[in-house]
Amino acid sequence: MGIRPGHRPRRSLRPPPSLPPLPPLHLRRRAGILVAAAAAVTLAVPTLAACAAAPASSFSSPASSATVPAALPGRGHPAWLVSRSVLAQFVEDPAAVNQLRGKLVYEILQPGQPPLPGVVAEPVVTFASAAVLKNAIRARQLPPGIFGVLYDPEAWTFTPAAEQQNPVQAATAAAAVAHAHGMRFIVAPAIDLTNVLSSSGTGPRWRQFLSLDLIGRLAKVADVVELQAQSLELDTGAYRAFVQAAAAQASTARPGVGLLAGLSTNPPGVPIEARQLTSAIQATRSLVDGYWLNVPAPGARCPACNAPRQDIAVQALQVQP
Repeated sequence: MGIRPGHRPRRSLRPPPSLPPLPPLHLRRRAGILVAAAAAVTLAVPTLAACAAAPASSFSSPASSATVPAALPGRGHPAWLVSRSVLAQFVEDPAAVNQLRGKLVYEILQPGQPPLPGVVAEPVVTFASAAVLKNAIRARQLPPGIFGVLYDPEAWTFTPAAEQQNPVQAATAAAAVAHAHGMRFIVAPAIDLTNVLSSSGTGPRWRQFLSLDLIGRLAKVADVVELQAQSLELDTGAYRAFVQAAAAQASTARPGVGLLAGLSTNPPGVPIEARQLTSAIQATRSLVDGYWLNVPAPGARCPACNAPRQDIAVQALQVQP
């Protein structure tokens, strides 16, 4: 998230001018701590709110009361967006703990799910429906201390048909409610929305998706845009081309918007190897602020997914610029 030679400078996450301002970032800054019992270390994880101006942070070993200064995120250290279940596995893995030290971490929660005990990160509650998202915020159904909400519209049964047909309108309304309640708004539109929306593009579906300019239009109301590029992992060239074009749409529409790209250890189809995730990261590190590292379990939301591969996820964490 820091300034990288030859790349765009560090950017703060701020709501669009048309929406109610959030409290200053320095008032929301707090250090996240991942406790890894297996590794017998405590990991200092600066929060997303610290992106604009990373504060000094520290970690201490349970075996000693001495406080040891921890390295700040520095240049080329990506943010990581991971689910609660994946984070629970990471804190039991010394290699994962070591790689997350000094990184920015979001913890994705399902509605009704509390943050992981013993872990303090920036909690983000995910919703596939903007209507449900708004109702949950207004009814104060989210756990206290929630950093933000994530809206994940896709061409599936979990997103209402009306929202699939007009995701920008749905996201705009959801963002307004989130910002009014002091929360950041993250949006992650799926490429399969081209199955619902009329596209003027030709060629691969990801190019048709880009022709909709959904990323640009959504960036105008979001604090962070997540680019669901994981279906392109087998083709590094296509992965980079999509991320580069989508990031350009977002940055043109709203300079300074946060950008994450999607990765998956076990998407449907041919099994993924760690080297393919590594290649995708190395090809796009200069274009985005971090990655949504998916380790999905086969189920209703991913019926064709292969078995989860935490080992691949840990290897992806180890990639450095």
